[in-house]
Amino acid sequence: MTWSSALRESVRSGLAVERAELTPLVALRGAAGVAIVVGPLLWLGSPAMAVSSAFGAFAAGLATFQRSWRPRPVLALAVAVGLGVSTFLGYLAAADHVLFATLLTVWTLLAGMAWAVGPVSGLVATQTIAVMLVTVTLPTSVLGALQHAGLIAVGGLVQAALIVLLPIRPWGAQRDALADALAAEADYARRLRHDPVAPFDPQPLMDAREAAELTPRQARSRPPQLAGPRGVAERIRPVLASIADPVVGAAPEGPERDRARDLLGAAAAVLDAVARAIRRGKPVLLPPETVETLQVPASGPILKGPARRSAYRLIALLGDAVESIDEPVHETRPPAGKKQGAKGEKKEHKHLLRPSVPRLVPVALRALRREARWSSPVGRHAVRVSVVVLIGYVLGTALPLGHGYWAPMTSVMVMRPDFGQTYSRGVARFAGTVVGVLIAGGLVAFTHPGVWVNAGLAVLCLGLMFLLMGTGYSVASACIAAYVVFLLGIAGEGWTQTVQARVALTLLGGLLAMAAYALFPAWETPRLRDRLADWLTTNGQYAVAVLAAFGDPAERRPRRVREALLDARAARTAWEDAAARALTEPVRHRGISRTKERAAEAALTTLGRATLLMEAHLPDRDAEPSKGAAAFATALQDSLPAAAQAIRDRAALDWTAPRAALTAWQTETGDEGVAVRGTDLLMDALDELAEALSPGPGGRNRAARRT
Repeated sequence: MTWSSALRESVRSGLAVERAELTPLVALRGAAGVAIVVGPLLWLGSPAMAVSSAFGAFAAGLATFQRSWRPRPVLALAVAVGLGVSTFLGYLAAADHVLFATLLTVWTLLAGMAWAVGPVSGLVATQTIAVMLVTVTLPTSVLGALQHAGLIAVGGLVQAALIVLLPIRPWGAQRDALADALAAEADYARRLRHDPVAPFDPQPLMDAREAAELTPRQARSRPPQLAGPRGVAERIRPVLASIADPVVGAAPEGPERDRARDLLGAAAAVLDAVARAIRRGKPVLLPPETVETLQVPASGPILKGPARRSAYRLIALLGDAVESIDEPVHETRPPAGKKQGAKGEKKEHKHLLRPSVPRLVPVALRALRREARWSSPVGRHAVRVSVVVLIGYVLGTALPLGHGYWAPMTSVMVMRPDFGQTYSRGVARFAGTVVGVLIAGGLVAFTHPGVWVNAGLAVLCLGLMFLLMGTGYSVASACIAAYVVFLLGIAGEGWTQTVQARVALTLLGGLLAMAAYALFPAWETPRLRDRLADWLTTNGQYAVAVLAAFGDPAERRPRRVREALLDARAARTAWEDAAARALTEPVRHRGISRTKERAAEAALTTLGRATLLMEAHLPDRDAEPSKGAAAFATALQDSLPAAAQAIRDRAALDWTAPRAALTAWQTETGDEGVAVRGTDLLMDALDELAEALSPGPGGRNRAARRT
């Protein structure tokens, strides 16, 4: 993509306003947290004290709106502590420009590295920088520093208290995540009716797994509806794929295919009903025809072989899904074959223990050490944002506009570790700021509101921001800009100076952020081959774990298969995120062409799907070992490191050993059994990957031609 195209895309993305689900009660609670601290301090204290507390309540409220499965009070308390510390240090250093600039640079560097821990940690750290910059204009005595730091921390504590005292839709985020996962499974089942090899996006299942991680306190109070359906959804997915697949499932045409379509449609209806029950806490409503479809036909089973076993397994799992949410079921009865899938499955319904905050400290430190290198995007982002903030602070202080902190504050608020978000947020920030300050400034100019009216308008703008922040960053920026105008009106700042300085310095900060990424980038594009190699490695390890279970059923370890699947999902998500970011980057040298990229992605998706089909038919522990499966697993395991390195080095992939192992296996047993047929599909995917990435001008895209 050229620079002109990248800039156009950034402008379009930044100014886009999307429809989003509004949460009025949550927004009202966040705005109330600001009003609770501003009102009493404005009445009993001073405008400066009210403004200080408002900054803390605003930042804490904003952090609690970020996506995190941890309890929201924890985020508010973390923001309160961080804001208090940064405010106190900023006050102490504010009297000396050199000392403050040094502190600001070091603090920003550390805050930039916080993105290594996660996006929520990065956002919380960013808020501390913004508040530190605001403290430049306020009193600098030690007593004043303690007072204002305490007031800012109190704002965060109030937000945390409101979350505890006024819970709105308890467990709502977890309910939605689990319901989304089941709805995604239902959509997958419907698509499989018409496309037996339809792809599946595992992100909803990954989100549901994250939501299922609980603190010990949460584990004691978790509703029963959230205890089991996630594990059932994980086990249903490979069964759905195995029924629909024309190689290891139902026949491509005829009565078997019709029966498979009926079962998939019924599965979609059940999963949708369970998802609605979980999301709304209401009974499961199943139409009678759905229940009838899930019974064995009066004339006897229609499906044969592996497809029949998959059908019985699906019926049992759907029964588990309905029973596990502990809600009434209307117009249904226990499905046939229920006992087949019930044995030994309750252990998987236990929750995943979320580590406590103290136990997260070593994890965070390891993440920081891992990203503290020059080649890391997070490390380069930390250096980039610290330099930009320092330059913005120096320029803002030197310009005769007042409010010089707005330039570096804009930079730190829009900068992210990747190009696309930084540029789109920069455009959105400037456009929203212009709209917000013009509207708020015009209102102040014509009405001349008093202190209390300014406070009320500030709280109203903040409530609108909490309500509409999901619609787009430009809308949120407009609300924040108006909030700042009214907030400074409480302190007696002139609206004309506010408008002029705010617009000019916001533009300066945004331009500095964009220029920094252009001059000192951390492109994702050159690392696409590394991401692809990681995806191949994890997908291959998943296949090895499944085939090892066929090779030695007595020693099979479901945990190993499960962990390998999770690693493959994480690598696939990392690849998709990297490929999406690379599309917005103005980098001509991709390291891999778009044609090869699409072909390789199709091949690796097929590889994962072939392994998924085999996972649906893992043998019992007393089954006969398969020497062919064990030999193929060993050959694939030995070939993976060299293949991953070949992708990085743009060399040819060599699958000679796995191909020889499969040929010997087929010669010995023939093309019978799910494992042999699934491995044949897997080998075809590996050959397609080798062909797609073959050295040359573009390679061939056999996968694309097939579709």
